[in-house]
Amino acid sequence: MLERSKWHPSVTDERILALTEAYRTSLDNPGICLTCGAEAEGVEPDAERYDCEGCGAPMVYGAEQLLLYIAA
Repeated sequence: MLERSKWHPSVTDERILALTEAYRTSLDNPGICLTCGAEAEGVEPDAERYDCEGCGAPMVYGAEQLLLYIAA
């Protein structure tokens, strides 16, 4: 995983928590690109290194996966 200091500035703990809550309370399957900060839909909760539709980088992670990372 990309070093946290290199994540897009919009990828905050609060945003990750909000997306995780959306996953748990709805049919959403959100993910975030760590390179450009774009949200992705239809992402497995434990996804790692999916391709971003916005910038093309293989840096989309599932919200649950990012939650585990920030909790560590």
